[in-house]
Amino acid sequence: MLTKLKKKEKFHLLHSVKREVYYSYIRIIRFFSYLFNKNDEYQFLFILSPPYAGSTMLNQIISSSDNVSCNNNLGTREGQLLPGVKHFMFQKDRWNENVQYPWEEVRKTWLRYWDYSKPVFLDKSIPNIMRVDEIEKVFSPIKYMCMVRNPYAQVEGLMRRNKQDAKSAAEFAIKCLYYQSKNRKRENILFFTYEQLCDNRQEVSQKMIEFIPELADLDMNIDLTSHNFKKTGKMKMTNLNDEKTAKISETDFEIINSIFEKDKHLLKEFGYKIINNDK
Repeated sequence: MLTKLKKKEKFHLLHSVKREVYYSYIRIIRFFSYLFNKNDEYQFLFILSPPYAGSTMLNQIISSSDNVSCNNNLGTREGQLLPGVKHFMFQKDRWNENVQYPWEEVRKTWLRYWDYSKPVFLDKSIPNIMRVDEIEKVFSPIKYMCMVRNPYAQVEGLMRRNKQDAKSAAEFAIKCLYYQSKNRKRENILFFTYEQLCDNRQEVSQKMIEFIPELADLDMNIDLTSHNFKKTGKMKMTNLNDEKTAKISETDFEIINSIFEKDKHLLKEFGYKIINNDK
């Protein structure tokens, strides 16, 4: 047992060192891209999406465009995980809306990771769904792509990946929908659902291009490396909602529905409804 722990510690240490080397390399490359590609203005594009709602998949699709630079291309591809901001952005209190971030410092750090040879600067940091007002004070011009997913599928992910109980996962999913209900009403936002993205990809793709013309070359059929419960390798964009919902136990279904019933008007706003468990 002790030997296994030591091997695990060595693995994590090596992984951490490799990440630091990679990020140092990226900062050097980006510095030279800044020197040789100074433009007057860049378009900031931030993804607003709850966790386990397809945000990494969306990030990869947008990043398929040659005109887009994502500030973090590793793992879940989140700007909040970059050196320089992770120590205050990726903390246990990150879902506390009263926590204030030094957004000027965040901007300064992220600018060291975007490629200045590309006109669109992309970020995905999921707690940002509740910090849009503060973000807009620092990042300009900025647009957002706002997305939600069937809350049952999101709850399954929260329970399986975060080890949350059904009640807390359902309450968190409702909290996310409340934030997205406010966000989707903003003028500089393109809103769509995970289901629309997966099942009507060409229609959503056209809307994306109309929203930001620089995305004209994006590829909706790329091989995706975002995490899912089916496999660890690459796969095409696929709607996994039914399979995820089927993994929820009868007991958990009852608990989830008891939470969702209180805010079923919110589910209805996004085109969702209470699911009766017929297991």
